[in-house]
Amino acid sequence: MMMLDTKVCESEQPDRPGGRPRGDAHRRRRRAPRSTRFVVIWSVVLGVLAVAVLTPLTVGARIWYQARQDERPKSDTIIVLGAAQYNGRPSPTLQWRLQHALDLYRKGVAPRIVTVGGKAPGDNFTEADSGRRWLITKGGLPADRVVSVPVGRDTLESFRALGDRFERSGWKSGVIVTDPWHGLRSKRMAADNGIEAASSPTRSGPSVQTRHTQLHYIIRETGGYLSYVLFGKSVKAPSETIKTTPGTTGTG
Repeated sequence: MMMLDTKVCESEQPDRPGGRPRGDAHRRRRRAPRSTRFVVIWSVVLGVLAVAVLTPLTVGARIWYQARQDERPKSDTIIVLGAAQYNGRPSPTLQWRLQHALDLYRKGVAPRIVTVGGKAPGDNFTEADSGRRWLITKGGLPADRVVSVPVGRDTLESFRALGDRFERSGWKSGVIVTDPWHGLRSKRMAADNGIEAASSPTRSGPSVQTRHTQLHYIIRETGGYLSYVLFGKSVKAPSETIKTTPGTTGTG
């Protein structure tokens, strides 16, 4: 019994100064670093997953919210973003934008309309010039109230050219006319090129036909916005790649 009591007492003795830990305390100290690493690794993994999931959801919500705003502050210009044209004739998507810009002009939102957009290889006309011609011939606007910036095959190229034109002309602000889901990305690009921008989207066209198409365009625009913010790259807006039959245009 004396020998057993001695062993028990030795195992319960505290660590000696400069010596090794004894018994259960020693085993707990050896397990602790592994447990801490496990927690840290999983915390990092869960944090990355949360960012990967929440970031697109947040951007998508912002796109959805911006699409429902109709901002019409008094501005220097009304900016019509380009869409397809057929040998100088605006596509339905572009014509809806032009008509909306014309309505804003008539309500005194701005003293001029600026059309933007270049042309595809093989085209005879640019999107900007096609839009300008329509506003003058069909909309009845004076030629000196419509400015064409015929540059860009995507939104970013157009806004870079537009920023230069704003600087040369002394303009500061503009109301952007485009499809609803394109508003957030357009405003960000405009701001990055020195333009104080608002957004007044059209309410007609393929991008607003059904809830299914709306969800499709929101998802696509979410990717486009993140591509621009994270990598400085632009993708075509959904409305810029819509295949439309030329004969479906309304009054031309």
